[in-house]
Amino acid sequence: MRYEIRIDGHLSERLAKAFPELDHVVMSDQTLLFGQIIDEAHLYGLLARFQSLGLLVVEMRRLPE
Repeated sequence: MRYEIRIDGHLSERLAKAFPELDHVVMSDQTLLFGQIIDEAHLYGLLARFQSLGLLVVEMRRLPE
């Protein structure tokens, strides 16, 4: 499953390295992370990482295969 996740604010290169399985693009006032998420456990693990780093998830959506 491919997902797109929007984070509020600019994600630094250092923080982006906390998500090696995802590519990222910094946009005007958000960071877009995208990539393959293996299963539900992987998805919840990512959400826990975002929370532990104090990152605000603005939007998350599954992309068509």
